[in-house]
Amino acid sequence: MTPDLYPQRIVCLTEETTETLYLLGEGDRVAGVSGYTVRPPEARQKPRVSAFINARYDKIEALHPDLILAFSDLQADIAAELVRRGYPVMVFNQRSVSEILQMILVVGALVGRAERAARLVADLDAGLNVVRAQAAQLAVRPRVFFEEWDQPLISGIRWVEELVEIAGGDPIFPELRDAKLGKDRIVNAEEVVRREPDVIVASWCGKAVRAERIRTRPGWDRVPAVRFDRIHEIKSALILQPGPAALTDGLQQLHTAISAASSAS
Repeated sequence: MTPDLYPQRIVCLTEETTETLYLLGEGDRVAGVSGYTVRPPEARQKPRVSAFINARYDKIEALHPDLILAFSDLQADIAAELVRRGYPVMVFNQRSVSEILQMILVVGALVGRAERAARLVADLDAGLNVVRAQAAQLAVRPRVFFEEWDQPLISGIRWVEELVEIAGGDPIFPELRDAKLGKDRIVNAEEVVRREPDVIVASWCGKAVRAERIRTRPGWDRVPAVRFDRIHEIKSALILQPGPAALTDGLQQLHTAISAASSAS
């Protein structure tokens, strides 16, 4: 099929589709990116046209995109406005590891690179299996609290909790993993203490994690993760973007933290 029939000027409103296109060797097709984009580094040279819940429509229109990629219900209003302005928009809503892999396959198909996408997915899946095999050798599975936000306390979204399990840990709030909205994953600080996590992994999107703030919460000195100094930060770009970064670097950082806790038990 003639390559020109596929989109040539793509605007990505979140980072994971940008990274996916670059991994497929199609970075030249990326015309505009989210202001939060950090991966790959060269993508930061592209025009920045959006934050997460708002966009610069004038900047987008100046790029003359022939495809716009968005993510989740949180960008529904942006997507609707762009559709009204006549642009083709694809909105993904991946919330699990398998859905992340599916997103990659769909992006590949959209740009005529289905075979490359299938190879990328196979490589990512193989990497997940390597970590699963390593995690299976751990002496114990530590209890893990993934802190997605600090005020209020929000536990991890589904793909993060799945990655915790792949890395060898047991999330302490498994009953909340399928809640899509952060407000539905708000947890009580006293309940975190009661569930006694061995490891705390924090990723506060947009601001640096302050371990001292976690340590000094009332009653948290009784939490094993605090007593044994097992508080870790993973940058949000590596774990809270539902794309390749979470399945590679994010997962590896989870596994390193969880393995260290298991070895010390």
